[in-house]
Amino acid sequence: MEADEYRLMDQAESGMWWYRALHARLLAALAPVRGRVLDAGCGTGGLLALLRARRPDLMLIGCEWDGWAAARAAGKAGVAVARGGVGALPFAAGSFDAVVLADVLCHEAVDPPAALAEVARVLRPGGRLVVNMPAFMWLYSAHDRRVGNARRVSAGELRGWLRQAGFAVVGVRYWNGLLLPLLALRRKIRPDTAASDVAALPPWLDAILFAITRLEGALPPMPAGSSVLAIATRAEPPP
Repeated sequence: MEADEYRLMDQAESGMWWYRALHARLLAALAPVRGRVLDAGCGTGGLLALLRARRPDLMLIGCEWDGWAAARAAGKAGVAVARGGVGALPFAAGSFDAVVLADVLCHEAVDPPAALAEVARVLRPGGRLVVNMPAFMWLYSAHDRRVGNARRVSAGELRGWLRQAGFAVVGVRYWNGLLLPLLALRRKIRPDTAASDVAALPPWLDAILFAITRLEGALPPMPAGSSVLAIATRAEPPP
């Protein structure tokens, strides 16, 4: 990912509507979890900081390939952040009760099967995996290129990845569906040289967009959305 994008993320992830909506969904997905949680590909640490504030019962650890982002995450969240890639996690087998992969498997430098195999290795049997991914390749845009995304997936594709990696899929759900038509229009009419999608908006507009994501959370699952979130568990060993 471009260095400027890490800095934009660092500035925006505690306040921008999209990050707040994503973090709320990740927080809910981790509600049943106790023990050690790894944020693999933690970026600049926004989720870790939120989890430390909201879930002080958890033992949190981050892992991030980029050195500047890893240092920033450790400082922001006040937790240990290891340097490393998701294809070769620097942790012992069965180390964690849960792992989060938030917009990580989409990156061009990541091999999804290898990353999921590593996650399965470091998760304890029965441990929880929470994955968020950008949805639908037809939404691929200049923003994806700026952040190093090589792939966007459907719910079915993500479910297939998880099953092939040996995970039991608990649920897969699109989100940001109510705003999908607006997002799709914006992605298609903007030039390829357009600025990043990570940018401050007028407070009133940011509040409206976040409220729409909150409303969607109370509705039945959307048939489509700009993102897809999955919850899975590592299979228990045979008796």
